[in-house]
Order: sequence, then C-alpha cells, then structure tokens
Amino acid sequence: MGDGKEGKLDGRYMEKTVDILISKNGNDLAGIGVKFVMNNYSQNSNNYFENMLGETANIRTNNKDYFQILILPDEMPYYNNSGVITKWEKLTAHNIDKYIALSKDNTGIFFHTPVKTLLFIIKFPNCDHNAITTKTKYKRYYLNQIPDSPIQLSTNINSEFGNTIILNNYEMFIEKITHYIKSI
Repeated sequence: MGDGKEGKLDGRYMEKTVDILISKNGNDLAGIGVKFVMNNYSQNSNNYFENMLGETANIRTNNKDYFQILILPDEMPYYNNSGVITKWEKLTAHNIDKYIALSKDNTGIFFHTPVKTLLFIIKFPNCDHNAITTKTKYKRYYLNQIPDSPIQLSTNINSEFGNTIILNNYEMFIEKITHYIKSI
C-alpha cells in the first residue's frame, strides 16, 4: 500500500490488478482503473468499452466498488501495422455516445457500470502532421513537449452525461469518490 504500485482486488470470477487500490484497516474496498488511449481509438473503442464493462462487473459482483478514469486526447493518430500514421482522428460526440448511455445507468442494479467514471478529454499541443508521420516520431515529439507544455482540457465535447460520469473535472471526481468511500 502506498508504494506506487498497482494492487490486486478480488473479483467474483478472477483477481484483478487495479491501478489504484483503496483499502481501509487492511480491508480492500475498491479499485480505480485508469485507461489513457493515445492512438487508434475508433478502431478499438468498442473493445475498450467492453473490457471496462467486464472488469467492472467482475469486481462489483464481488461486493467491491470500482471507479474508472478514461483519458482521451481530442485528436490522435491512427497507425497501420508498421507504425506509420495513416490519418489523424478527431474525437466526436458519436465516439462517446455509449458513455452517455452508460452514465444514465442505475449502479445499484447494473453492476457492469462503474460507480463513477472520470472522462478526461484533453487537448495536446498542436503538432505538424506533415512532420509527425510515425509512431516513433509522435512519441518522441510528445515526450519532449509535455514537460514544458500544460495539457489543456478539450471543449470539443459538451454532451450531457448522467450521474455516473464526470466530464473533465478531476477535483469533483475525487470529491465524489472520497465521500462515497467514506460512507462505506
């Protein structure tokens, strides 16, 4: 605990390694999963979503709480198998329709729904798409840029979410899950 490492949380079907394990008096209460998608979102968005539902159901049906943080750039590259950027994808409202539906679920009935999810849509500093043409160049560019450039929240998505999803407000997310955990 508190060593900066992932934790293990017992699920109903299998043990799950969670990014953040929340315990009290040696009793594991909840986990937080963090997913940061950097490329090929349109191709893999259904897989990300279905995996999130499955891991949440596994944990929540074992009477443990589960929260999610999903971080998406508002623009990201699409790579082919060789690591060449073939196009740049912009995140659209259509890409997050399934999260809007999920946000309206009753978590007391639907155990595949995380208790709370932070959907963090960020805007990276612009890059020259003509110069950044491969996975390696993209990675190098942002690893060199990020320490000096603040990451901004994107305002491109302004959808109405239900109670289970918080859009672009980390402080509110932490406040909500802190109060929730304290009430257990």
